[in-house]
Amino acid sequence: MPSLMDILIAIFLGIVEGLTEFLPVSSTGHLIALDTFLGVSDPGGAFKIMIQLGAILAIVILYFRKIAEVVTGLPTRAEARRFAAMIALAFVPAAIAGFLLSDFITGVLFESPEVVATSLIIGGIVMILVEWRRPVPTVTEVDDIPIRRAFLIGCCQAVALIPGVSRSGATIVGAMLLGVDRRAAAEFSFFLAMPTMGAAFAFAAWRQRDSFTPEQLGIIGVGFVAAFLAALVVVRPFLAIVTRYGFFPFAIYRIVLGGLIFALLAAGVGAA
Repeated sequence: MPSLMDILIAIFLGIVEGLTEFLPVSSTGHLIALDTFLGVSDPGGAFKIMIQLGAILAIVILYFRKIAEVVTGLPTRAEARRFAAMIALAFVPAAIAGFLLSDFITGVLFESPEVVATSLIIGGIVMILVEWRRPVPTVTEVDDIPIRRAFLIGCCQAVALIPGVSRSGATIVGAMLLGVDRRAAAEFSFFLAMPTMGAAFAFAAWRQRDSFTPEQLGIIGVGFVAAFLAALVVVRPFLAIVTRYGFFPFAIYRIVLGGLIFALLAAGVGAA
């Protein structure tokens, strides 16, 4: 049986995951930083990857009507087939990159809080520049994103395999540079998260299928539920903030957090 402390840590990390998965601040980066300073062991990043599916389930619930319309409309509606093709095509770059680079990502980058801090700071600066100089939006609804642009946004998502970059941040920034309105860009990142994180979950589960213990599965389950509940709370307010204020608040947060991680590391804080 997991200890009470293990359960509390899993709940805490699950809440952090759920609150940050859809914000452009890197949920994985947060979990890696917390692992560094809390000394939590997560071989191969399985816990970090698998609890993300809890946050994705929250999106399925929140956008169930849209998802149901697409799925049921596939046989008869051209718009539904186009939407599905758009998401599938955007998913391909990250799927290929993740498959080819998974060992390096989980074995090297996931072990480096310095990479996380650097990515947070650089990503924050990029976000400020994009907000400042972004082109006038020509696409205001997620359904209207052209297929070619969807694929290019998917290429941006592949960059987020580097921890600290942020999957949602990369897709949103890429979409804005391609003339997509902030809110539509954010919603596209939500839909694109479903196949992306679903595939990451399945891949992590398959790779470590022989090493999971009942205790580990229990801890993952606790984190999964916590991530699901936290994500349910944060998605709607996030869209409201983005619509009203843009991404400047998140950019500043990223830069401050990256600087804090570097400061803590320089001070010798964290697990050896």
